[in-house]
Parts: sequence; structure tokens; C-alpha cells
Amino acid sequence: MKIDNNILDELTAKAKGCERLRMNYDLRTAQDDTSQRMLNALEPGTVVPVHRHRSTAETVIIIRGKVKELLFNEEGEITEEILMEVGGDCPVLQIPAGQWHSIESLETGTVIFEAKDGAFAPISEDDILRKQ
Repeated sequence: MKIDNNILDELTAKAKGCERLRMNYDLRTAQDDTSQRMLNALEPGTVVPVHRHRSTAETVIIIRGKVKELLFNEEGEITEEILMEVGGDCPVLQIPAGQWHSIESLETGTVIFEAKDGAFAPISEDDILRKQ
């Protein structure tokens, strides 16, 4: 499959028109494909709750635009802010299983690639960090 600017532009347009200001594009190639591979268009203002994936690492690759990946400790304090942009110091990030994290879109038209192990499982309430 060729992923060109037309696909990225269409995905961005859908994100801009969505209440959540983000939209994903599933890259799995068969119904029995249990991986998680997707493009995710993120517009400034989208809110991604601080969350974790207990049983899988997450790989994030910046395709276009700019994001700030935020890592948190158990108390909900930011422990690291990682700027990701094409051509920047960190275009790829591997987030370990169990790491609390969130992402902030810093530029319109931003698209990332995300991959996780195993079949999709919705994030449970126990895996969303609520500040005390």
C-alpha cells in the first residue's frame, strides 16, 4: 500500500471535521491481523488523556507536523517532554509497556504512525491517570 500526501490530506481533513480533532487510519491488511498499526491525524486542541498500555510497548513515528510526547510518573507529574518533528532530534519514540503518557499536537496537519503489539483492546478506566 502506498501512503501518499493525498491519503494524509484526507485524514487531516477528517480530523479537522471531527469533534475530537483527531482521526485514525487502520493499516491492518486482513481481518485476522491482530497487530495494531495506524496513522493518526492530530490537530491542535485534541485532548488525549494520560494513559498507559500495560501489556504492550507503543512505537510512535512522526510523519508530518509536530507533537510533544509527554511522559508521567504515578503521581501524574510530567517526567519528560519529547518534541517530535520530521527532521528533528527524535522522529521515532518507543514508549515502554506501563508508561503513563499523552501527546499534544503542536501544528495543524500533524500525522503520526502508531504501532502496538496484539489485538486492539480499549483502555480501561484503571489505565487512565486521573490527577488527585
